[in-house]
Amino acid sequence: MPTAAKDVEKKIESLRGKIRHHEYLYYVMDAPEISDADFDRLINDLKKLEGEYPELITSDSPTQRVGGKPREGFLKVPHSSPMLSLDNTYNVDDLRNWERRVHELSGRKDIEYVCELKLDGMSLAVRYEDGKLVRGITRGDGSVGEDVTLNVRTVRSIPLSISKEKLKAAGIPRDFEVRGEILMPIGSFKKMNEEREKQGLSVFANPRNATAGTVRQLEPSITAQRRL
Repeated sequence: MPTAAKDVEKKIESLRGKIRHHEYLYYVMDAPEISDADFDRLINDLKKLEGEYPELITSDSPTQRVGGKPREGFLKVPHSSPMLSLDNTYNVDDLRNWERRVHELSGRKDIEYVCELKLDGMSLAVRYEDGKLVRGITRGDGSVGEDVTLNVRTVRSIPLSISKEKLKAAGIPRDFEVRGEILMPIGSFKKMNEEREKQGLSVFANPRNATAGTVRQLEPSITAQRRL
């Protein structure tokens, strides 16, 4: 590869690294270091270079989060292992019976529990192969879910790729799956409903419904406009 082309490739990778860093600070840590205008400039600089050198565009580039035409529906995808859910209870006796079963099934007495607040969103499985995001799947019936990859790619708190060095340092294989809850922050939910009301559109009843409706949008560009 000629020296000039190598320099362009290095500049593109540098811009991608900076953008990913600032996406993480803004969307995950809620602690931005630069203004929205400065961030937009980084994106525009990257788009310009990729436009001039389309052969250097990669699927995990920050410019490739939104793409594709509206779909007619979602493909059904089997889960690698059952994607189960937890029962809830409002009864102390149920909780004690559950703890008893935990001890019996584990054969241990020294069990410690980690508790956290319930964040009401939508269960999601995200698969990575060779460190790159390849599929996003809803829980569905627990055995088979819906392929919502194009929408998941628009969520800026979900990395499109993770470096092999970081995976190796953390002891994580290159092919892996992350399961968790995708949700819409209360602030984003209220702002979206206010905008919908001004436009004469129906509002969402709660953040959970808004999240589910957003994840299952047939048009990825609409998902990209809502902060998940």
